[in-house]
Amino acid sequence: MAYDARHLPTHCQRCHNPKPLCLTMSRFNTQMVCPDCEGKEKAHPDYQKAVDAELAQVRAGNTNFQGIGKPADL
Repeated sequence: MAYDARHLPTHCQRCHNPKPLCLTMSRFNTQMVCPDCEGKEKAHPDYQKAVDAELAQVRAGNTNFQGIGKPADL
């Protein structure tokens, strides 16, 4: 399936930074986040828990995992 740039976010869905250079999917939920927000995620104490949960779901065949939920302190 090809990506259609018209449907991609044009800003970070967490901090709302307009036009970041790149976006990546959050490990906690389905938000597309900028590098700054991704760095904050990686520093969060529950980051490895989110990574492990996503990996387990993908291995089980669930490629639409919604994440473990964004912590209130992110």
